[in-house]
Amino acid sequence: MITRILVANRGEIARRVFRTARRLGIETVAVHSDADAGLPFVREADAAVRLPGNTPAETYLRGELVIEAARRSGADSIHPGYGFLSENAAFARQVADAGLTWIGPDPDSIDRMGSKIQSKKLMEAAGVPVLGNLTVDTATEDDLPLLVKASAGGGGRGMRVVRALSDLAGEVEKASSEAESAFGDGTVFVEPYVERGRHVEVQVVGDGKGGVLVFGERDCSLQRRHQKVVEEAPAPGLTEEVAEALHDAARKAAEAIDYRGAGTVEFLYDADTERFYFLEMNTRLQVEHPVTEQVYGVDLVELQVAVAEGRSLPAVDTQPEGHAIEVRLYAEDPAADYAPQTGRLLELELEHDDTFALDGFGIRLDTGFESGDEVGTFYDAMLSKVIAWAPTREQAARALARTLERARIHGLTTNRDQLVASLRHPAFLDVTGVATSFYGDHPETLQPPTDDDLLPLVGAVALAEHRRLGAKVQSRIPAGFRNVDAGPRTTRLGVGADEVEVRWYGGRDGYRSADRDDVVVVSATPHEVVVELDGVTRRYDVRVLETAVLVDGPRGGATLRIVPRFVDPSTQVAAGSLLAPMPGSVIAVRAAVGDVVQEGQAILVMEAMKMQHTIAAPYAGTVTELSASAGQQVEAGVVLAIVEPAEAAGSEEENR
Repeated sequence: MITRILVANRGEIARRVFRTARRLGIETVAVHSDADAGLPFVREADAAVRLPGNTPAETYLRGELVIEAARRSGADSIHPGYGFLSENAAFARQVADAGLTWIGPDPDSIDRMGSKIQSKKLMEAAGVPVLGNLTVDTATEDDLPLLVKASAGGGGRGMRVVRALSDLAGEVEKASSEAESAFGDGTVFVEPYVERGRHVEVQVVGDGKGGVLVFGERDCSLQRRHQKVVEEAPAPGLTEEVAEALHDAARKAAEAIDYRGAGTVEFLYDADTERFYFLEMNTRLQVEHPVTEQVYGVDLVELQVAVAEGRSLPAVDTQPEGHAIEVRLYAEDPAADYAPQTGRLLELELEHDDTFALDGFGIRLDTGFESGDEVGTFYDAMLSKVIAWAPTREQAARALARTLERARIHGLTTNRDQLVASLRHPAFLDVTGVATSFYGDHPETLQPPTDDDLLPLVGAVALAEHRRLGAKVQSRIPAGFRNVDAGPRTTRLGVGADEVEVRWYGGRDGYRSADRDDVVVVSATPHEVVVELDGVTRRYDVRVLETAVLVDGPRGGATLRIVPRFVDPSTQVAAGSLLAPMPGSVIAVRAAVGDVVQEGQAILVMEAMKMQHTIAAPYAGTVTELSASAGQQVEAGVVLAIVEPAEAAGSEEENR
């Protein structure tokens, strides 16, 4: 019997395992990096062990440190979560050799499925349909487009789409570098890329003795950077014959390796031909496992523990009930090529029915962060998973979109608005647009227009009230009061990367907009503003901080930066400056001072949150300054290089 579990992972998956362990009466142990020391999963564990360092290579990827932490804390078992060492057969063997229980598959199964190249051969022999393997030398124009993939891992790391053969070698090199950084193995392979395929996967649980339970299929087609964003179960729009064939293929895959524990068999489904192809088998729990748990009423972590303890699989109902949809809330800016965001989460509040579990239809929240937590540069940008379970797909999508819209999320740019737009998009709701190409097909979801243009006015009014009440003299005089009529007061607020100027009047009669006659400010405090628009009253919750105003209304919210009236000259940068979009490390420099570059040409490559980001020339011109070097750690906003536009260079020559 397992009595104390150490989770060799972090964030929401650590908290998820802890939830089940507590219910089963099992003690919990967390391991954490220095960067993670203040996060909720560390506080919730019965015991915690520090892994000295910050980066994955210094902490969660060092198996010997994890096993030593288990020994020191008295843990008798290790659950790997997902990512990091979860599919590392050598680590699984080390756990067993240390006399600990490994809550995962047999190491031989991990080996056999760990290489996507070898697993394809194994699946082909088992009668599971697969896509062909190609190389830089064997690929032809007829094979385009191509997909370069990491052999040792997933999650979009080490993955590149190639549309021209001339780009293949370079993309293979970049994918290999990214895979080496993320998984410690730079092996990649090449296969045909199905442009409008669907990513459909099947959840299995095996007992290692030939018994396999199949808990239906999930659709994980909505992806950015080849990473999943929206997942759901059951997969919509499949015929009964296709679903049964998928389940049968997944069962064959698990039986072929005497699989033990929870795993996922992933397929690429071509809706036009109703054919599917084996992609890989993830020998671990998946990020999107909650949607399966909801529709099948099963705790997959509990089944993992049961199998690890040597017990047989229970008799369970494998018929789904209702529909579940999960979204991944990321700290990233979709409109800026999904650049990850770092810093302090001022607020992260979502209405939900339960955390990490759900009895009955409703909203489940699996989160690794809470209000006030710091989001750093060393790990994945996912903040939370929000899951809706309802009788129908349409009801689940509606409930989930409204929950996200009403959420209080401030301090960092997130993909919240994109998720809401996705869940309400006609192409998603009628299933016709559900494909891995969804975001390429529907760029309007990247930066959907806000439904509430009153947020800046509300923020400006609340800020004025806050300043009035905080004034050391004349705090009882209404903000904006004048003995003689004068022009309106102005407040400048930052909204994302832009700034807006709000013009307003104040006085004994309260506040009013200088530009909108159809808006009436009914009442205002620093905490709440009530306005009336066309006879309809709207109530806004507000929080005024030193540098920002947090506004939340019935149709979403905004973090409004307070723009100072006078700008510090030292903060200004030269025209043509290329700034670091986030904290991270420079891993490659592609140009030199004096180089003539074209618009879009790569100048540097940065790595942050386990992903590579190319810093490109904004226009054709000449590199006049280049202060960054490979291996250098940089903060967000630092000037990395300056590109002088070609027109400016030409004007200087003429002046000479």
